[in-house]
Formats: sequence, structure tokens, C-alpha cells
Amino acid sequence: MIAHGGRDFLYLPKSNYVSGDLEVVRKMLEHPYTLNGLSDGGAHVGLICDASMPTYFLTHWARDRARGDRLDLARLIRRQTHDTATAVGLRDRGLLRRGYRADLNVIDYDNLQIRPPEMRYDLPTGARRLHQEARGYDATVLAGAVTYRNGEATGALPGKVIRGRKPEPSAPPNTGC
Repeated sequence: MIAHGGRDFLYLPKSNYVSGDLEVVRKMLEHPYTLNGLSDGGAHVGLICDASMPTYFLTHWARDRARGDRLDLARLIRRQTHDTATAVGLRDRGLLRRGYRADLNVIDYDNLQIRPPEMRYDLPTGARRLHQEARGYDATVLAGAVTYRNGEATGALPGKVIRGRKPEPSAPPNTGC
């Protein structure tokens, strides 16, 4: 706790680890009714930071897990993208197809990692927030515009508030491309 000036965190899981492993979590993740969608980086920022959840899914469950079965990478990605978007009525995203929103991450999978959390005091009133970075995202593309490159914001802000469901795009005519 004192190695980094007393700024480290003590992690004490209270649930889903009662048997000393994450097997119960793996079973939940494999259940067809489980929705992988928690990545709260907002309202509770002084207490929790779940924004690392999508990265943790890929690194722990598909690549690094040493005790127990790993989960299939393609299935995890589909569950975090297409399946989550479909479940919340956003049928215009979650697939790489003509007519769909071009939202994607270009990932250096071998170097993907979550950095340790740190407390920052940079909210407008000087209030605290937990901050946790991930490395290994080469680019983040939103609506076809690169918004992050190698973890740095590009200044492009193509996003907007989503109000209600979005229908699946109609198939464009086949132009031979």
C-alpha cells in the first residue's frame, strides 16, 4: 500500500468469489440471457470505475485466464457488440456491414492491458474520480471518424445522444463493390 506514496488500492471482492475462483462468473457469462453491457464511467466515479470491464473481458476471459476454461474471443466480442446493441434496440450497430454505423476498436490484442486504477481530483469542483486506463487500443472509430489513436483523443466528436430504438438499416443496392 505504501509503494506508490500510499495511492494504491486494496481490492477485496465481496461477491462472485466465495468459492475462491470465478467459475460462477464464467457460468453467468456463458448463459444466453446474460447481457454484457456494464461499463459505467459516469455517476459513481468517486466510488467505482467499471469502464475497464470490456477490456477485462477480452484480456482475462479470452487470453489470460490460468485457472479454469477461457471463453472464445469471437463470442465475447459478439456479446459486447452485436448482442448488447440488439438487446437495447440499437439495431443499426454492432456489425461491420454496409449501412451500419462504423463504430469499432482496432486492438493490439497481444499488448492489450488494463492499468491500475488511480484517484484523480479533476472534476469541476475538485471532487475525486477513479480513473483507469487501458493500453493496446490502436484506434477507436465512431461513425467512421477516428476519435482516439494510441490512447490519445484526436478531437473528432461525431457522437450524439441516442434517443430510443434504432432500426436495422435497409440493404443498399448491390453496386458490385
